[in-house]
Amino acid sequence: MSFSTPASLLRSRQAAGPAPWQRTAAGANLLAADGNLGVTIFEEITATAGRHNAINLGQGFPDEDGPAEMLDAARAAIASGANQYAPGQGLPVLREAIAAHQDRFYSLAVDPGTEVIVSTGATEAIASALLALAGPGDEVLTFEPFYDSYGAVIGLSGATHTTVALQAPHFLPDDGALEAAFSERTRVVLVNNPHNPTGTVLPREVLQQVVDLAARYNAVIVTDEVYEHLTFGPQHIPVATLPGAAERTLTVSSAGKTFSVTGWKIGWLTGPAPLVSAVRTVKTFLSYTSGTPFQYAVAVGLGLPDAYFTEAAATLKAKRDLLGEGLRAAGMTVLPSSGTYFLTADTSALGITDATALARRLPELIGVAAIPVAVFCHADGAQRTRSLLRFAFCKKFEVLEQASERLAGLGGAL
Repeated sequence: MSFSTPASLLRSRQAAGPAPWQRTAAGANLLAADGNLGVTIFEEITATAGRHNAINLGQGFPDEDGPAEMLDAARAAIASGANQYAPGQGLPVLREAIAAHQDRFYSLAVDPGTEVIVSTGATEAIASALLALAGPGDEVLTFEPFYDSYGAVIGLSGATHTTVALQAPHFLPDDGALEAAFSERTRVVLVNNPHNPTGTVLPREVLQQVVDLAARYNAVIVTDEVYEHLTFGPQHIPVATLPGAAERTLTVSSAGKTFSVTGWKIGWLTGPAPLVSAVRTVKTFLSYTSGTPFQYAVAVGLGLPDAYFTEAAATLKAKRDLLGEGLRAAGMTVLPSSGTYFLTADTSALGITDATALARRLPELIGVAAIPVAVFCHADGAQRTRSLLRFAFCKKFEVLEQASERLAGLGGAL
């Protein structure tokens, strides 16, 4: 099998016509017409939780601050005057720290000068990549369920969003499903691993199949690996480390999840220089740059000892187990979670098949909020995941204990 160089990948994209940032937003009407992106229900559940003083396990953000070393570094950077624009590509000290991180954990050699850009969170890096590499007439392939911003940005690009179903309870694709989903129009494969919302960590054989099919169809792989350090057993495998992947893979991550600083919005993207350059062109016209003092602080965080990363994952695993006990006590079936912040629970064991309706009632019923998995899917996927709820366990132990006590009363409340 022959592998395309990044240059030929870009040529094949350019042959399709003007780049997306040179067009009007052809996907805007498609975005508005798609009722399955989940934006409204996130707002709705959060507002409902607030009205009923409910414990909000719907949104995936921690309720504890990150490492003191990083917080101190951010304060010091502000005090020293690092409050103006950073270079559009990101501060050199952070780009060098990102390259060192990739080498330290994965033996990936990355040139901080040409193969790294710093972004306003992982979301902007992904959006920049999709807008740079896909447009009308192209297909962008994701697994389903999918993080809600994927569908929105694919819509804005004008490309067609195609999906491969991850089947419960282990949330893996059926045999042959990946191959059937690829076509000559597949331009980008967007892989989220570890996976939100299901908590699955995709095995090597599935990831290698993605790489082999992307090579066959001359597609670029964009990987969202923001939960890379939050796995509970299976070791994270960056797609870029697999045979045949490096030349066509853009790897995205961020500081928010690893260091519990989601409000800082510091992310990054690494990969082959020609592809990174194309993404950087789009990113320049989105935010240009972001968070100068936070960039200094994230560089400090990436250099923390190994113990920080292992202890963070171990603590999160204990929180997962605590919440899992509460969900089982509520009568739900808890599905496996090998990574991320999230547990998926099946409400059908309670005789409830419409988890979206239950999610709307939970804050008032028992004072706990969750998000239905169906909002992370298109119509067919929403039916397939109709009885599933996603709960975030990235909260303090005492908050999860209180949530578990409330969940135990669900049967009586129903």
